[in-house]
Amino acid sequence: MTTSSSSSVAGGGAIYGLGMFGAWFYFWQQASGFWEHAYALFQGVFWPAYMVYDGFAALAR
Repeated sequence: MTTSSSSSVAGGGAIYGLGMFGAWFYFWQQASGFWEHAYALFQGVFWPAYMVYDGFAALAR
């Protein structure tokens, strides 16, 4: 294993982590009840799937 491949993996994890915190912040603000806040935590973990889904939904219009 080379140094460059392990550093690129670490960079990807950092980007995913920053995206997760940003998604939690966004989805938490949109929630209004207890279960919506609980769902916001779920959405924050799987934010790339929601981003791709919304992108394809926008292309379909």
